[in-house]
Amino acid sequence: MASRLKDEIVNTAPPAPPSILDRLPSFAKAIRPYLELTRIDKPIGTLLLYWPCAWSITMASTANHLPPSVPLFYLALFGTGAIIMRGAGCTINDMWDSKIDKAVARTRNRPLARGDITQFQALSFLGLQLSAGLAVLTQLNWYSLVVIYPFMKRITYYPQFVLGLAFNWGALLGWSAVAGSVDWSVAAPLYAGGIAWCVLYDTIYAHQDKKDDVLVNVKSTALRFGDHSRTVLTGLGTTFVSLLTYAGYASGAGPLYYLISCLGAASHLTWQLRTVDFDSRADCWVKFVSNGRLGGLVWVGMFADYLAQMGGWFA
Repeated sequence: MASRLKDEIVNTAPPAPPSILDRLPSFAKAIRPYLELTRIDKPIGTLLLYWPCAWSITMASTANHLPPSVPLFYLALFGTGAIIMRGAGCTINDMWDSKIDKAVARTRNRPLARGDITQFQALSFLGLQLSAGLAVLTQLNWYSLVVIYPFMKRITYYPQFVLGLAFNWGALLGWSAVAGSVDWSVAAPLYAGGIAWCVLYDTIYAHQDKKDDVLVNVKSTALRFGDHSRTVLTGLGTTFVSLLTYAGYASGAGPLYYLISCLGAASHLTWQLRTVDFDSRADCWVKFVSNGRLGGLVWVGMFADYLAQMGGWFA
């Protein structure tokens, strides 16, 4: 029975959706598999890695009354790091999962799975990515956690927590880079809240693959939480907003932060968790991607608070 279901999955692969990579000029076609490997055409992962960095940088700049040049520089620096390290993480993930990807309809069109890139070529490309990452020294601490995430899917039902540790490390690095040290009263709840948020959105993402995951023996919180997912994720969302609120209190944030960042996040998560259909791949993807906008909304509130508190710089 399992074999038959597996065959059905393999034989019903959906056509690849249109991609910005389809617009590459003919002379650049040779590098397309490498660009696909980094998911450069799917920026949601980069955004989710970047937002905790941007939150921390902006809040630290506000708390320390730093001029605009400081947050703008570090926002650009960490943005570059997020692109590089997210791409490296995708390369590592596909190297781990190339055999599994061949057996799953949604992933069988990835470059390693379809044979456009060999394992050695992927490893060489990974070396290039990490070498580029050396130019962004503050980002290097992401690597150790990102590299073990694909392995954790094989041994625990909670790999999303490992991903949360990695994807939100920038909440600590950003503050340290801007201020020279970490204000744990603000950065720690920001980091912990980000982890709760990451488990929430990546559980929604994992619900897309839960049937495939059972067949290929991959574990996730989607399988662990099962029918209780909505209740558990509501608790995680409440935790995220509560810690976001506490971080604002600890940093002396103004009303714009609470109105836009905290209330905005609470409203967005309420919509997500009330309407998400855990049995619909399409809807899970829509809700997952919407977290890129949620992270941006939280940052807008922080930046608005920065502008309000640093008004003297713009007078």
